[in-house]
Amino acid sequence: METLSTGLPSPLDSLKATATPPRFSKDMTPEKIREQAEEFEAFFLSQVLNTMFKGIKTDGPFNGGHGEEMFRDMQMQEYGKVVAKTGGIGIADSIVRQLLETQEVKEGAVQ
Repeated sequence: METLSTGLPSPLDSLKATATPPRFSKDMTPEKIREQAEEFEAFFLSQVLNTMFKGIKTDGPFNGGHGEEMFRDMQMQEYGKVVAKTGGIGIADSIVRQLLETQEVKEGAVQ
């Protein structure tokens, strides 16, 4: 595991340890592109949230302790999915727009 100069684990470690981002292909329908773009945004948001919550301690009388620590990654993945499904932060919209534009350009070049 890499560490930063601060002695903390690298944020890239959490990327390696969790789910993989969705895959895009050139023959996808607009509906499938939207679905995959939302999955990518959820993945991205879960990674951001994981990084944000890494420094929060889970000990103390009113915290979740070891159980919270064990399931935090899954909780952050679910938070990312919820945020992406309820409008997200615009990443999915940008991906959909760019992929549809790319498909149109390539289809126009073939015809």
